[in-house]
Order: sequence, then C-alpha cells, then structure tokens
Amino acid sequence: MAKGSTIAESYDLVVLGSGSTAFAAAIRAAELGKTAVMTESRTLGGTCVNRGCLPSKNLIEAARIYWEAHQPRYPGLVSNGMGLDFRELIRQKDAVIHDYQNKKYQSIVHDSDRIKVHTGRAAFTHDGSVEVDGRRLVGRQYLIATGSRPALPHLEGLDTVPYLTSDLLTSGESEELWDLPKSLIIAGGGYIALELGQMFQRFGTAVTILERSPRVLPGYEPEVSSAIQEILEEEGVKIITEITVRRAFQEGDSVTVVGETHGDERRFKAERLLVATGRRPNTDAIGLEQVGVKTDDHGAIVVNEFLTTTVPHIWAAGDVIGSHTGSQLATPVGAHDGVIAASNALNGEKRTVDHTVIPRTIFTDPQIAVVGLTDEEANQRGFRCNCGTVPMRIIPRAGAIRDTRGLIKMVLDWQTKRVLGVSIVGRDAGEVIHEAAMALRFKATVYDFIDMVHVYPTMAEALKIAALSFFKDVEKLSCCAE
Repeated sequence: MAKGSTIAESYDLVVLGSGSTAFAAAIRAAELGKTAVMTESRTLGGTCVNRGCLPSKNLIEAARIYWEAHQPRYPGLVSNGMGLDFRELIRQKDAVIHDYQNKKYQSIVHDSDRIKVHTGRAAFTHDGSVEVDGRRLVGRQYLIATGSRPALPHLEGLDTVPYLTSDLLTSGESEELWDLPKSLIIAGGGYIALELGQMFQRFGTAVTILERSPRVLPGYEPEVSSAIQEILEEEGVKIITEITVRRAFQEGDSVTVVGETHGDERRFKAERLLVATGRRPNTDAIGLEQVGVKTDDHGAIVVNEFLTTTVPHIWAAGDVIGSHTGSQLATPVGAHDGVIAASNALNGEKRTVDHTVIPRTIFTDPQIAVVGLTDEEANQRGFRCNCGTVPMRIIPRAGAIRDTRGLIKMVLDWQTKRVLGVSIVGRDAGEVIHEAAMALRFKATVYDFIDMVHVYPTMAEALKIAALSFFKDVEKLSCCAE
C-alpha cells in the first residue's frame, strides 16, 4: 500500500459517535444481521458514562452521605463527623467509570463480530463517505450521533483564566478535577449548576451561582425554582439571579468574575470558575457541508419525525438534533431514538419518534422530577387548565423520614380531567415520576390517580394526594383516606 493511501471499509451502517445513541443503533443493526462501525474522538461510550450522568451521580450521592453525617435529620442521632479524602473519592469514581466502560461498552464490541469501533476524528468527505484515522468508511446508511459538549459563553477574558466545565467529571483526561476548591463561582443556573453547586457546597466549597434569568431553572415551574433555591440557600449556596456575567480575570491564585445587574457592576472572587451555561451539539468539523446535511441556527441537525436528515440516507439522533421533533438532551432519549433510526435505516421501517412524554430528573437533594407540560405551556396550547400544588410536609412518608422539603404540582385539563403534567421536588422524586409518566402515556385522568391504591407510606403516594387536592382539603385526611 502506497504511503498516504486510505484503507476503505464497507458497512451497512456507519455511525459517527460511540455514546448511548450510537451503541443503541449499532446493537440494533447487529440484531438485524447487519454490520456497523462507530467512531470516537475521545473515550468509548461518550459523555454519559465518562463525564456526565454516571460520575456526577456517583459523587452527588457521596456528597449526600457526607452532608447527612454532619447534619443528621433525626433527634437522637449524634454527628461524630466524617473525614473527607477528595482524591480517594475521585479514584473510586474513576474505578466505577472504568467498570461500566468494560461491561457496557468494550465487552459489547469485543464480543460482536458485526460491530467495530475506530478511534479518531471522523468527518464526511466530498464523496459522501466518512474518513477517520486513515480509513475511509463507506456505509449503505449513515447515522450522526456525535452528541453535545459544554457551551461556552462570549465572556471577555475567559480564555485567560483556568475555568472548569462539566468535563471536570471526566476520567483520565487533563480536565479532570483532583483537588477540592475552597471556593467556586458557577456561571449559569440550570440543572448542571444546581447539581454540582450543591455537591461542592456539601463537600465544603463556598459556592456562588450567577444566573442571568429572574430565577434558577427558568424553564421549570416557578414553584419548583423557588423551592430548590430556598433549599440550596439554606445549605449555604449563594444564588444571585438577574445578573449577566461580563468578564473574568485572574488575580493571584483567584478568579474574579464581573457581572452586571440592573445597571450596577458586581464583582465576585473565588479560587475556581465553573462555566455551566448549557450545551451545544457536536456538528462542527464533521464535514456536514460536504454532504449537504442542514443544521439550524444553534448547530443542531434538522431531522423529520423518522430521524432522517436533509439527505435521505443520512440519519441523526441524540443530543446532536437539539430540540427538533420535541427531543431533549438526555441519554435515554438518545438511546431510544438510536434504535428507531437504525430500524428505519436498515429494516425499511417507518417508525416515528414520540417525544411528548419524557420524564426528567435533576439530582439535587431533594431531587427534582418533571414530566409533561408546565402550567404555562398548557395554557399556551389552549388547554383550560387547573393546577394544584401540595407541600411535601403533607405526605406521610416525608414526615415519617423527617424530610419534608419540596412540593408536588399537578396540571390538569379541567374539561377532560386528564393530567397534562407533574412536577415534583422531593425525596426519591426521580423514582416517583415514572408512575406519572406512564399515566401521561396512557392519557390518565385525575380520577385514575385517586383510584390507584398506593403503598403506605411511600413518596409515590404524593401523586394520589395531589390528585385528591383538587376536590378535598388533603390536610384534613386521615392516613390512606380518599
């Protein structure tokens, strides 16, 4: 073979990416008796397992245990304190990640004769194939599943200060954070900012969150935003809203962030700066212009309900499509859609995506979990809404375990009594929300929630009590009464 020549390989499905969406598609291809190849520019498995869902939830739970050891909820439990070895926590986090990498990703590729992976930066070429690491990958069909990465704001001086992103949770890369900062400024007030902000505060870091909107979590119910802000502030997190971060610069060993609020300039100083201002799709530098795949103004790939791009034999799914077809940036959404894309591409199926019922959870403590429409969204769509909000102190389970923080809000179409949305701030909310999601999937009414017999006492009983609150004073009900 001549020097500089390219090795050509042919597959039924060529996938750009190796995250949850890509793997789901590759596995589906193999199940159909087809061949698939994935590409990866960083670490096999993509964001979720390596620097997102898995490592963050691991450390968030460690922070909860550490916090509760110093702040016991029960009278009679005396805190004897608990030591903290942050570097050892990072080491165990990495061990968990590597275990998942081996069991859930590496082993699948190793054990399959139909799935391959090539490492390197992949891009479409002028002839429509994909080039990566000196190879030309020719596919009968192509799937773009390159995911997303932290979005960086246009902030003066950002390139001159040592800032962090959510990639601090990575493993084996230079971005990984090994030393606990004494103080931390977080630019942004979304789910990443709240999860990591509470985690660092509980480990002993002084945390300040700067959010440009009037409230944190601006896309959620206002009651949810107020409840979680109050909870975090009670734990010591400083939250400043309606502030726009303008610039950053280094002063000695600290970073100073300058923000503007109502025309006034405010300065904040901390040891480190964490930028948590959203995510952007990984669509630059993959040669989309070579094949005519269209993206929107935010760089997300435009797809139809079948997940086809503007090029018939090129598909896209996961974070890379942004909010098209009502999709959301979430690992299970990408994995679900990866199967649909592969089935449509390789098996001639005409499956459409349905993103109307997607449960979501923010892993603060207590957790925030939502599904369906908010009050505002339901009204914008023309429903005649009725909403009910119940504080967690009314839920027997919350009282029994001495954790009454939070609330549950239910949104109804008052004409049909169908439940349109549920938002929960409370212990184990991420588990409870699946009952609500299944109910929305099958168009359940408020009466279905009431007639459902719930185990007593459980946090799931909050759904029944919220439903009853539309018709009765639930503060005056005996245990399990309807």
